[in-house]
Amino acid sequence: MELATIIGIAIALGGVLGGFLLEGGRLISLFEPSALIIVVGGSFGATCISFSLKHTTGVPLVLKNAFFSNNTDPLAMLRLIVDMAKKARRSGILALESEVKSLRNPFVRNAVQIVVDGTQPELVRDVLETELEAMSIRHRAGVDFFMAWGGFLPTLGVLGTVMGLIHMMENLNDPGGMGPAIAVAFIATLYGVGIANVLVLPLASKLKLQSHDEIKTYEMVIEGILSMQAGDNPSLVATKMRAYLSPQAKKILAAEE
Repeated sequence: MELATIIGIAIALGGVLGGFLLEGGRLISLFEPSALIIVVGGSFGATCISFSLKHTTGVPLVLKNAFFSNNTDPLAMLRLIVDMAKKARRSGILALESEVKSLRNPFVRNAVQIVVDGTQPELVRDVLETELEAMSIRHRAGVDFFMAWGGFLPTLGVLGTVMGLIHMMENLNDPGGMGPAIAVAFIATLYGVGIANVLVLPLASKLKLQSHDEIKTYEMVIEGILSMQAGDNPSLVATKMRAYLSPQAKKILAAEE
């Protein structure tokens, strides 16, 4: 579970709604189903037009990544590769064949398998870097979807407000109802701006950061796998991989050693 995402959403909503309540507002006055349908439904539909069906149907999986960890902790990856390097150093690369099926991460499992199969180092790097590039493209499509959605939301909010004002203008014979009607109309703008800037755009930024971290971790894995295949000492394998770690991760690793 990505606690930062949950905590961030809670703080953002708490700050916005808490401030509204402190000003004497009522939460029930912010609930307007018709405005919500116009803004959320209209903006999501416009976003779907901009992307293929494959990208649209993949949104739930992409969204899941923002709330759940993808098990690519760089320190755990480093320890795993170094442990395998020790075994390969003692018993040879083929000794890792029994461990391939137990590897949970698909990228690492594929990397170890092609090394065990006796693939040349140059080809190993080419295959893994190609897979990494394809992964980056998939991630970018998910981020772009949420960025586009975040761009459409405020525009549909304005559209909803204009539609509400049109409805109000059709009923000018009731001056007493103009105030509430204007308030309801502007809720659409509130939904558009609020959902875009409190939820959708921050989630897009989160997915972009996750993709960057995951790609960087897998680049470290590639260097470790190739070093292990070359028969390097496990300490040298660790040294090569350590270059990809953040300063904080390096301190944790140094404390363990």
